[in-house]
Amino acid sequence: MDKEEKTEQRPAGFRFPHTYAILFSVVIIAAALSYVIPAGEFERVEVGDRTEVVPGSYTGVEQSPVSFFELFKAIPTGLIDGANIIFYIFLVGGAFGIIRATGAIEAAIQKVMVMVKGNERLMIPVVMLVFSILGFTTGMAEEAIIFVPIGIVLATALGYDAMVGTAMVTLGAASGFIGGMLNPFTVGIAQEIAELTIFSGWQFRGVVYLFVLGLAILYVMHYAKKVKRKPESSLVYEEAQKGHVNFTDDVMNFDELKKRHIMILVTFTAGIIINIYGIFQHGWFLTELSANFFVIGLIAGLVGGMKINDIFDAFIDGMKLVVYGAIIVGFARAIVVVLESGVIIDSVINGMSSVLDFLPPSITALGMLVIQVVINFFIPSGSGQAMTTMPIMTPIADLQEIPRQVAVLAYQYGDAITNTIIPTSASLMGVLAVSGIPYIKWVRFVWKLTLMWLIIAAAALVAATMLGIS
Repeated sequence: MDKEEKTEQRPAGFRFPHTYAILFSVVIIAAALSYVIPAGEFERVEVGDRTEVVPGSYTGVEQSPVSFFELFKAIPTGLIDGANIIFYIFLVGGAFGIIRATGAIEAAIQKVMVMVKGNERLMIPVVMLVFSILGFTTGMAEEAIIFVPIGIVLATALGYDAMVGTAMVTLGAASGFIGGMLNPFTVGIAQEIAELTIFSGWQFRGVVYLFVLGLAILYVMHYAKKVKRKPESSLVYEEAQKGHVNFTDDVMNFDELKKRHIMILVTFTAGIIINIYGIFQHGWFLTELSANFFVIGLIAGLVGGMKINDIFDAFIDGMKLVVYGAIIVGFARAIVVVLESGVIIDSVINGMSSVLDFLPPSITALGMLVIQVVINFFIPSGSGQAMTTMPIMTPIADLQEIPRQVAVLAYQYGDAITNTIIPTSASLMGVLAVSGIPYIKWVRFVWKLTLMWLIIAAAALVAATMLGIS
C-alpha cells in the first residue's frame, strides 16, 4: 500500500524534515518563483479523451505573482482539486482494512510458509513470489513488516540467517511494488493524472516485473547458499551471536487457513478481475474502481463472519492507515495550484523541455528516472510523488514526443526501486527495526541488487520509448 510515515529510529540529534514540511517548503518556493520566473502559457488542445500541449506554442503573458494569503489558500484548494484521488485512496484503504481484519491474507501467507518450511529449494522463490503478488495488486509495503519475524524463523530453521528471512519478505513485496501492474496507489494514480487508461501497459510492466523478481530471487538464493556453506560469512553473524536477531516459532500465530478465508481470497481475486474487465471493456475509472473495492470489502467482511459494526470499524481503521498518503496528495497538488496561479507552470515546463530538446528521447526518459529517484528520497510517498511530478512530466513527455506511459514508468521505477535502500523509507526502517538488522549492514546486502534493478528500469525505459508503448 502507499507508503505511510511511521516512527523511525534515527541517530541521536538527527531528525529528517517531515515530508509535509518539505512539500510546504516547495509550495513557498513556488510562490516566491512567481515573482521571478516570467509568466507564460502553452496552447492546449483536446486529442481524444485527453488534453495535450501544442509544441512551439509557448508565449509570455502578464505576470501574476502569488500573494501571501493565496499561498495558504493553495493547501485547501489542492485538497479539493485532488479529492477524487484522495477519496479513492481512502475507500480502497478502507476496503483493504476489512479484508485484513478477517485474517484471510495472514492465514494464507502463513499456510504457504508452513508448506515450504523444510524445503530449501522451494522456500525462497515461493515466498518471494507470494509477496510480490501482494506487492503488485495491493501495493504491500509497511504491511510486510508483520511477516518479517515469520520469514526469519523459516530461514534460520533451514540454516540461513535473518538477512535471508527479511529479504524473502521485503524484497519479494518490493519486486511486486516495482512491477506495479495493478497497484492502485501508485500506477493507478499516476495514470489518472497523465490521462491514461488505468492499468494500461500492464503487459509491458509484467515482463519487466518478471526480470525484477527473477533477479531478486537469484540474488537472495546466492547469498543464502553462501551463508549455508559458511555461517561466518553472514552479514548479521555478530548480531545472531549476541541474540539481537532471535525469533521462535511462537511468532507463527495467525489463524489457521479456513474455508471462509479461502472464500474471502476468492472474492478479492474476483473483484480484481472485475476491475480489470471494467477498465478495459467499460472505461472504468477511479469512481467505479473505488465503488467496486468498497463492494469487495463489504462482501469479504460478511463472508468472514464479521458483524456490521465490526466491518465499518475495520473500514475506518483501514482508512486511518492511508491518511498520510491520502492527505499528502492535497499538499502535493498545492504546489501545482501555486504554479498555475502564478502562471509559471508552463514556463517551468518550457524551460525543462528546452534543455532536453537536444537529447534523444530515450536519454530524456532516463533523465526523468534520475529526477524521480532524487525526489523519492525527499518525498517517500508514492501518491504524493505522483501528484508532485506527473503534472510537469506529462506535458514534457508530450513536448519531447515521448509516450506518456514512459513518463509514468519513470515515476513508477524511480519511486519504487530506491525504497529498498533510502533511510527515509518508512517501510524499510520499520522492517529493520523489527528484524534487528543495522541499516548499514542492510545497505551492504542490498546495494548491488538496487543498482541492478535501476539498470533494468533504465533498459525498460529505453525499450518502452523505442516501442512507443501507450
